Amino acid sequence: MHTVTVSPKYQVVIPKIIREALGLLPGQKMQVIEYEGRIELIPDRDIGELRGFLKGIDTTFKREEDRL
Repeated sequence: MHTVTVSPKYQVVIPKIIREALGLLPGQKMQVIEYEGRIELIPDRDIGELRGFLKGIDTTFKREEDRL
């Protein structure tokens, strides 16, 4: 776990190890949400980056008879 400090302008610096692990780039947009008393930053991803991320997912499932 890493500790950051909130500046007088309410800015924080994301630690380098986290930026590298997530592949964050300067100027990249992030979604900011408050969830159960904590702040979560979610990187916006280009739609092209998502291509193929569900490859190999099992899409077979048993349907209920009234849903056919």
